[in-house]
Amino acid sequence: MESYPALLLENASERILVVADLHIGWEVSLAQKGIHVPSQTPKLLEKMIQLIKTTAPTSIIFLGDIKHGVEKVELEEWKDVPEFFEKISEVVQDIQVVPGNHDGNLDALTTPNVKIHSSSGVKLWNKVALLHGHAWPKIDLLDCDTMVMAHLHPVVTFTDELGFRMIRPAWVRTKVGGHKLAKALLKHMKIKPDGRIQESVKKRFGIDLTDQQCIVIPSFNDNLGGRSVNRRDSRGKMSTMIGPILRSSAVNFEFAELYLLDGTYLGTVKHLRSLS
Repeated sequence: MESYPALLLENASERILVVADLHIGWEVSLAQKGIHVPSQTPKLLEKMIQLIKTTAPTSIIFLGDIKHGVEKVELEEWKDVPEFFEKISEVVQDIQVVPGNHDGNLDALTTPNVKIHSSSGVKLWNKVALLHGHAWPKIDLLDCDTMVMAHLHPVVTFTDELGFRMIRPAWVRTKVGGHKLAKALLKHMKIKPDGRIQESVKKRFGIDLTDQQCIVIPSFNDNLGGRSVNRRDSRGKMSTMIGPILRSSAVNFEFAELYLLDGTYLGTVKHLRSLS
């Protein structure tokens, strides 16, 4: 069976498919540089429909970056994004979006059945936090057991002894320190803790802080590049620290576990850096 960069979350009555980073209309950015690629949206839609047939979800939640244009809607997006949602809506009616940083004016492109949440995320079953990852999360997401985010487009890079380089999309699983994330979030909110962070958050928001499992989902659009999670940039720094959560120091990225799309365990970021 083909492996997909998507999560299927289940409880007794729901099967929720989670997909991220479609970037419909990415071909426009190439055309502006003189590189003309036919629209790949039909292939992306076919892949999505096949995934729906395979998983039979009761609903779909897209974790942002449905379209590629950031501030404006490109001409191709006016056509491709509505058609994408129209086709998806024929097989699944409950469709939700947690907007990403590329999703400005997205509501003008969606069908009436699509619910668009805040970019600060949504809580599922009181235990799973879902967000794109470019914005700070709502503070009431900090008591979830698991945080699922996108935005990073994680890939792993391997280089053999002959210098040939292979790049593969990857899942990232790590831990988020609840105390550190809450401290950074309160600072962003310009709230001075009244005593210890744990007690202050409990008193003010009724939240019991917990260390969370964090899963970073790969891009669903395999035509896109990604950020190599096991390589450093030219200055020797990790280029993967994008978004406030990853930059907050609450995430121990060095010991994050990496997996291929089929679930094959590769090792930790620290271990795989020597193979890049």
